[in-house]
Amino acid sequence: MAEYVPGGFDCLITDVSMPGHSGLDLLHRLRSIGSLIPVIIVTADTKPATRLRAMRGGAQAYLTKPVNSEALLGHLQSALRYVDPSSDGNGRGTPSDD
Repeated sequence: MAEYVPGGFDCLITDVSMPGHSGLDLLHRLRSIGSLIPVIIVTADTKPATRLRAMRGGAQAYLTKPVNSEALLGHLQSALRYVDPSSDGNGRGTPSDD
């Protein structure tokens, strides 16, 4: 989080379990500072409570491993359209000057 710069990234893909950090805590921290960056959670954690916490916390998607690449791509494209509504769905939206 120390290196987070608003507008520096269009989407964040994170795991729930990381060495020394939780992807859910990262999501909560981003929202607490007002960041609306789309966050996609990729995890081996299949517990409904964890999924609920992520989605209620503002995650764009919660995908369990092994992740279907088509599903990940679809959620990523959706997240990028959220960031750039002028996108045509092929990743060729208007570049942001942020």
